[in-house]
Amino acid sequence: MALLAVALAMLPLAAAELCPDHEHPRFEWLDYVVLAAMLVVSCCIGFFYALFGSKAETSADFLLGGSDMGTIPMAMSLAAGFITAIELLGNPSEMYTYGTQFWMTCVAFLVVVPITSYLYLPVYMKLRLTSCYEYLEMRFNKKIRIIAAGLYVLQMVLYTSVAVYAPALALSHVTGLNTYIAVTLVYVVCIFYASQGGMKAVIMTDTFQAAVLILSILAIIILGQGLVGGFSHIIDVNYESGRIELFELNPNPTVRHSVWSVVIGGTVYWTTMFCSNQASIQKYLSVGSISQARKGLWVSSISLIIVFSINFYTGMIMYAEYKDCDPLSNRVISASDQLMPLFVMNTLGHLQGIPGLFVAGIFAASLGTVASAVNSLAAVTIQDFLLGVFDYKPEEHKGALLSKWISAGFGVLSFLLVFVVEQLGSLLQVALSFNGMAGGIMLGLFSLGMFFPWANSRGALVGSSVAMALVVWIGIGTQIAQTRGFQSAEARPTSLQSCNCSINYTLPSTSLSSDEVFVLYQISYLWYSVIGLVVTLVIGLGTSLMYQPQDPCRLHPDLISPPIMALLQSLPNSVKESVGLPVQTKEAADSTLNSNKKQTEMNGITNPGLVMDNEPV
Repeated sequence: MALLAVALAMLPLAAAELCPDHEHPRFEWLDYVVLAAMLVVSCCIGFFYALFGSKAETSADFLLGGSDMGTIPMAMSLAAGFITAIELLGNPSEMYTYGTQFWMTCVAFLVVVPITSYLYLPVYMKLRLTSCYEYLEMRFNKKIRIIAAGLYVLQMVLYTSVAVYAPALALSHVTGLNTYIAVTLVYVVCIFYASQGGMKAVIMTDTFQAAVLILSILAIIILGQGLVGGFSHIIDVNYESGRIELFELNPNPTVRHSVWSVVIGGTVYWTTMFCSNQASIQKYLSVGSISQARKGLWVSSISLIIVFSINFYTGMIMYAEYKDCDPLSNRVISASDQLMPLFVMNTLGHLQGIPGLFVAGIFAASLGTVASAVNSLAAVTIQDFLLGVFDYKPEEHKGALLSKWISAGFGVLSFLLVFVVEQLGSLLQVALSFNGMAGGIMLGLFSLGMFFPWANSRGALVGSSVAMALVVWIGIGTQIAQTRGFQSAEARPTSLQSCNCSINYTLPSTSLSSDEVFVLYQISYLWYSVIGLVVTLVIGLGTSLMYQPQDPCRLHPDLISPPIMALLQSLPNSVKESVGLPVQTKEAADSTLNSNKKQTEMNGITNPGLVMDNEPV
């Protein structure tokens, strides 16, 4: 969500003279020591699990961690995978530039957990599939599975390179840390521990890195708050500037941030991340029971709310510091994602070790993003392409080794793409936008399969194709309109009255008004996931009903979400007959309930059942 919000912010303003008189502290030796310590510990965790941890013999052991991980490590790893370096730098600048409205996305986390826990999670935990896209073949056909898996690979390979390069570039402008060194360090460390230790190393390293990340942002707000005048002063100056606003109730979908777009759009976006993202689903399957996964979801959600709240408050602290001399307007920096590094170096740079801790937190976020991605890409490659397309199944004792090499390969590929991103700056914005657009469509496919037993493969293909064409059209049109000068929202006021350095620079004026831009290109980016989801469901179900809908009687019940199945089974028999649902007598239902058989093979795909803690799902 915030990835799209800061896409433009990641791109520097048009070339212009920077303020020549501005100087700020650079990294000292202690800062490098703190950063190096975080990287060394991350490597040591991977080294430990590679040499001394329980040996992963099969690819499933390597990719799922043997399904015996603890609840808290899984939860922290899940949260760490969602807290990207782009968001750590982008959320404070969002608050600084536009105000607090986007904080309402935290409400979405509270809504997403029950949706995930009771609608989607039981299906994944029951089937125990290494790749979630195997479900799409069970429910629809192999073509849908391969298309979805291919889309995920493209999305993640593009995104990981951007997620590392963009923050490294922002840090280099302010801290003096070389961009290439920063990027190389992240990839070398990440490839090492993710490929050597597998899911266990990823989860345990994520847990450590989450602690570093939280410690770094806490240090910034605790120290920074005192240096800029205290809590009351920070709240007062932000309120006076109109930045504190949580309940913008304008229902117009072209409003960039409103309660409706942030809460509804945010809920759908985060549901895509929790419910139809391979990296997330792998982590659910790394624990042994559904109750553990559900508890982990709550811990993860609360952790995200805490981190996002601290992150936004940091933006308020930054405004209190720069309210009379905006560094972006004054050309001290060239892009808004450099605001937080600038604040840390200017305000806290004299405290040796604090800048190093801050950069360690940013690196930790990048490492968590890439590690989760390469591990999930290995799972998709083995299950959906090697096994699903080429019918190649590695020998049991070679599965883990193959997974290691594939993880390392994707890490290297992502690293090489960094240099492509560097040369093609526009690719950065496209990659971030594509990440948000594809999510709603993917969620639509899984929802179509789990909630509507009449949906068929033709409906899934047509629905997702139409949705993809629509959101890409809107996305490209919006990008073109923005490059021509259209602005979807006005920034909150800033001042230059106390600046010691001023240069003659005029920001380019808006060349397009809203009347000159097609209305769909004005829609808030927060609605992209909603559009993808709704179009996939409506077109998919409509097409299915028009062309030989799936016979629900021939559909295995494990493929339908349990609450939906319970709802359908509660319908009167007369209604069931009219819509093609199976009709059961009481005796047959009791017999089904009492038979505790596990499904071991479905549509040719083996999926050993999971004991569900003797609790209803």
